[in-house]
Amino acid sequence: MRIRHRETEFELDLTTFINLMVVLLSFLLISSVVREVSVLKVNLPAAASASASPPAHKPLILEVMILNDQLLVSDRQSGPLKSIPDRQGQHDYAALNTYLRTIKAQYPGLTEATLLMQATTPYNDLIHTMDAVRYQVEDIGGQDIHMALFPDIALGDAPAQSSGAPHVP
Repeated sequence: MRIRHRETEFELDLTTFINLMVVLLSFLLISSVVREVSVLKVNLPAAASASASPPAHKPLILEVMILNDQLLVSDRQSGPLKSIPDRQGQHDYAALNTYLRTIKAQYPGLTEATLLMQATTPYNDLIHTMDAVRYQVEDIGGQDIHMALFPDIALGDAPAQSSGAPHVP
C-alpha cells in the first residue's frame, strides 16, 4: 500500500498583522511628544596666527568679559570701555544691555561680539549675558519686540586677572 502525500498550499494571511501594525504605529505617533529644539549658532574667536595677511581693522572689536564681581565691556584694539559692577550680588544685565545700546547707536553696522568668561563662570550667567548682548526688548504697541544688538557671538576664555580686574569708569 502506497501512501500518497498531498501537496498542500498554505496561504499566509497577513491582514490582521498589518491592521495591528497600523494601529500601533498611529498610537505611537499620537502619543509621542513633539519638541521644538532651538539651536543657537556660536562662533569661536579666530586664532591670532591663523592668517598671514594683516586683518582689516574694524572700528570696534567688542568684547564682554564675565568676571566674578563685574561685567567688563572692552574693545580688543583700544582696551576697556566700561566696567559694570554687580548689583546686590548679581551681574547687572540691564545696565550691560543699556550700555550696549549706546555702542550700537555709535556703530550700527557692527553685529559681532565676543564673550570671554572664566572657567568658573556659571552656565546661567553665560546665558543671561548672551541674551543681554544679542538683543534688546522694546515695548511696541503693548507687545515685547526683540531687536538685534550683536547677534553674532563668539565665545572664549577670559584672560587671567592678577590682583583684580582693571578699574574702568
